[in-house]
Amino acid sequence: MVRQLAQPYQYVRRELVEPDWRRLPGWREVTAAQWRDAQWQRAHCVQNERQLREVFGSLLEDRFYRELAADQAEFATMSVLLPPHMLNTMAADAALEPGAFTEAFLTDPVRRYMLPVRSDRHPEWPSHPLAARDSLHEAQMWAVEGLTHRYPTKVLAELLSTCPQYCGHCTRMDLVGRSTPQVAKARLVLRPADREEQMLDYLKRTPSVRDVVVSGGDLANVPWPRLESFLLRLLELGSVRDIRLASKSVVGLPQHWLQPKVLAGVERVARLAARRSVNLAVHTHANHVSSVTPLVAEAARALLDAGVRDVRNQGVLMRGVNATPAALLDLCFALQGEANILPYYFYLCDVIPNAEHWRLPLSEAQRLQEAILGYLPGYATPRLVADVPHVGKRWVHQAVGYDRVRGISYWTKNYRTALELRPLEALGGDGWLSRRYPYVDPVDTLPADGRAWWAEQAARADGAQLPEPVDLLENS
Repeated sequence: MVRQLAQPYQYVRRELVEPDWRRLPGWREVTAAQWRDAQWQRAHCVQNERQLREVFGSLLEDRFYRELAADQAEFATMSVLLPPHMLNTMAADAALEPGAFTEAFLTDPVRRYMLPVRSDRHPEWPSHPLAARDSLHEAQMWAVEGLTHRYPTKVLAELLSTCPQYCGHCTRMDLVGRSTPQVAKARLVLRPADREEQMLDYLKRTPSVRDVVVSGGDLANVPWPRLESFLLRLLELGSVRDIRLASKSVVGLPQHWLQPKVLAGVERVARLAARRSVNLAVHTHANHVSSVTPLVAEAARALLDAGVRDVRNQGVLMRGVNATPAALLDLCFALQGEANILPYYFYLCDVIPNAEHWRLPLSEAQRLQEAILGYLPGYATPRLVADVPHVGKRWVHQAVGYDRVRGISYWTKNYRTALELRPLEALGGDGWLSRRYPYVDPVDTLPADGRAWWAEQAARADGAQLPEPVDLLENS
């Protein structure tokens, strides 16, 4: 027998398990056929306290509902919308006794980002002073409504502004979902057909774009005939070489992607993409190992069997969810080893309102990246990235400056966006290449001097002001 060396992380293969939904009072009579039915899942989504009580009965104590109501009234940027499949992954192994179940539910990592409550939020710094509703300025970079042209060769096509499930940390909280007391949502105003026509026309006129991320919202909410028509027309453009379909519902509502009519449509699109040598992939969003179930694996395999080149995961790093090497590696091994989903990116949570309790400092993300190296195959080792406003995705080790006292990192870029055409002309020539763009750590993770500095900034009548950027990796 070969002696096992002690390692910081010990890999043990764990088979995926579908939690038994019949353990919950409201679903005791639900059959396996109903559970696999996409329409049943959609019809029984939970959107409010009354529906939660119908599912959990006496298992959840009133203190949870008080905290949920307070959060919706004071902090929530997303309304509640949970398919049964996703709700069922929360507190899956908890004792079925109200006190123990409520405690397990409150500490559950999937619950923490899908169904936040007031006690989750940071009591002093719920929002960063620089938090913004559209923190990445995507709408400002729309070439036409819903089409963000942020990178030289890539665009993001937002076909709709709804999802089958709403994540509390949604980066598009300004647009996606129903309004909350805190956020009156922006709205897409064009008819879907007109918006898609304008997108396709722009792409025809812009052959430098070769990569199209088709997203929203979530593509599972686009009627399949309409989505297929758009994709087939996209494949008519010889300049488009990569198409990525974004759908968290592979994880949140896998039943949608297991419908025969949907899989038949995916196969038609995949066959045409293969004939035209276009890479067709699906991107999904899992943040914790407990959300990767046999049904999720079945949906991913069905998409691959239908001809999709890859199913990839783009998660978000969040405190209390996956911000330890073990939690991140457990998730990645479940995705890559059991569900045929490639761990691709994990983003630092964006600087949106009321998200500080989720966000990690850059230094912690750097340590996490180093800690997970060497365990997974190289191609399945995810990159941890900061999505820097005005810059885009950057590996967490690419900062060119880092003031750890104030928690401000600085980043460069090698391309321009439409937002920079006018202000950077004054720099002349290639002067824009030397510009430093800031990204900020959560204030509560900073030393006392840093917290005091941000408190002063938050109190300014003209808003928080960043210091001049640094050129070296200070205080690192």
